[in-house]
Amino acid sequence: MKKSIKYGIMLLVALVLAYNSVYFKSLSEVKASPASDQFDAATYANKFWNTKLTPGLNQAVEINALISLLKADKAAAFTSHSHALGIGNIRYFLVKGEGEITAVGENTVTVVATSEEGQQPVKIETEFVYGNAVRDAQGLIDLTDFTSTMHLNSVSEELNKKIRTEVVPPFKANAKKGQQVQFVGAIELNQEHLRLDEIEVMPVSLELVGASPN
Repeated sequence: MKKSIKYGIMLLVALVLAYNSVYFKSLSEVKASPASDQFDAATYANKFWNTKLTPGLNQAVEINALISLLKADKAAAFTSHSHALGIGNIRYFLVKGEGEITAVGENTVTVVATSEEGQQPVKIETEFVYGNAVRDAQGLIDLTDFTSTMHLNSVSEELNKKIRTEVVPPFKANAKKGQQVQFVGAIELNQEHLRLDEIEVMPVSLELVGASPN
């Protein structure tokens, strides 16, 4: 009998402790409280664009010089010119070039970039601008600014949207086969499975050489 009373008291204490250790909030309280995950991706992306990304475009490596280095010493090329936030074979480069437009397609503009190092055909993306190449190509993102990968990814989305809505339209509207274009943008390469025959550039700056200003 005494044992049953003892066990009963222990069970009651356990229930009280369990009840007091659980705290419930109403949905309205959660919505009204200052959320730690509130993050203005558009504001961050615009500041990053204006203070870090575009001021650093002069650091881009010329595309033909990069191709020559990749063929001669792949490891050195990746070490010297690529960036990525994660560990793996996918790396990003900030490149620049100038060349002749050879085709204007629905989703890309093909350019043969020419320099003293040689010639390299590239496809400038004008429709499917996505991914993290532009965000990560310079290695300027500060991870301490973010509390979640969702916020980090939302910055990529905002940068890509800016390119699709502000950088691409005036270029695409006036681009014609045979014109010269100067470009700066980000490319993605796989260090383990390197392919240089189909390079796609996510553009950050596009300028038609000799084109009349709008």
